[in-house]
Amino acid sequence: MAVERQWSDPEELARRYGPAVFRLAYARTGSRTDAEDVMQEVFLRLLRARPTFSGEEHAKAWLLRVAANCANDLFRAPWRKREEPLTEGLSAPAEPERGGVVEAVLALPPKYRAAVHLYYYEELSVEEIAEILGKRPGTIKSRLYRARTQMRRYLMEEEQDAQRL
Repeated sequence: MAVERQWSDPEELARRYGPAVFRLAYARTGSRTDAEDVMQEVFLRLLRARPTFSGEEHAKAWLLRVAANCANDLFRAPWRKREEPLTEGLSAPAEPERGGVVEAVLALPPKYRAAVHLYYYEELSVEEIAEILGKRPGTIKSRLYRARTQMRRYLMEEEQDAQRL
């Protein structure tokens, strides 16, 4: 009879799932800085709560669920409503290369980006994504379908633009 390993070491969890948490946060926020803030908050909550997980999948699901919730909290923060655009004196990061699937994914609305990210990059099932995002599986299927449609349209427009040049 195999005994299931208990997952409770925060350092091990951070090392193992930190990249996945960051990728989901980035997919939700579209900003590296905001994704880093979300990632930091997720692991602070892990340290405060000190949950004991029954297995690897439980630990990953908990962390991704907290990451999704923290990203949602970030968008609801009152200070976000008072943000101003960068002034001319500040330099912005270089524009990403035009075209490609990554740009098509980043062009999606955040709710679609998260579903696409979790499905294709984290290789989670529709049911797992639904649990993490607190939505019904049918909602996730709809978001994936709509995201694929938007991405297909985006990529076709990019291809047509490239042919015109």
